Amino acid sequence: MPNPRLTAPRAVLSATALGGLMAGMVALSAQAGESYVSVGLPGVVAGYAITVNEKLGLRADAGTMGNVRRTHSVSGVGFDTKAQYNRFGLFADYFPFGGRFRLTGGLTFNKAQLDLNSRFDGSSSININGQTITPSAADYFNLQMKFPSTMPYVGLGWGHQPRAAGMGFIADLGVSIGRAKLNTDTNIVGKTYSGYTVTQADVDAKTAEIHDAVGHITFLPSANIGLNYRY
Repeated sequence: MPNPRLTAPRAVLSATALGGLMAGMVALSAQAGESYVSVGLPGVVAGYAITVNEKLGLRADAGTMGNVRRTHSVSGVGFDTKAQYNRFGLFADYFPFGGRFRLTGGLTFNKAQLDLNSRFDGSSSININGQTITPSAADYFNLQMKFPSTMPYVGLGWGHQPRAAGMGFIADLGVSIGRAKLNTDTNIVGKTYSGYTVTQADVDAKTAEIHDAVGHITFLPSANIGLNYRY
């Protein structure tokens, strides 16, 4: 049989927690809200926003560009490339002039990377650290450029301001800030081609060359336009 001395305090705590949760839900529902969709970078975006006051709004959205596949040659090496940019964002919008123009800050949680997989065929040669080699079809020199999973965001935009219910126009331009890292995966180190044995220093030199060609990227762009519906 339950101890009444323990049951009573638990009941009080449960009632207090439930009351706090209900109060929070009521406070949230009291804010003017809107749903929105947009297109651009990162692809298709869908989100929800609330108005805190005349100067401040809060938003959360998710966007994806899926997988974009292309074939490129970088520093004399042929690659099959796959780009991914999936993002979830939490933002605060500040309306300095009380109109539609706003400044935005926040955080984005990303899966953003570029995979470069070599296309060796056993007959095409490449130059690596001043040496010419002809990798076999079983050889590979793959690279991955990957951004941090969490990045600060700054930007500006139009829309999401306090207004009457109905449809509206929105636009965003900004960047998530963070340096992409380039990692290499290869099986050519220690292999001999026409009398020359490839070293790790050769691979490091080729990786640096490709990194310079692709660019030392320190941000992810965001640019989109769309429509919102305010309740």
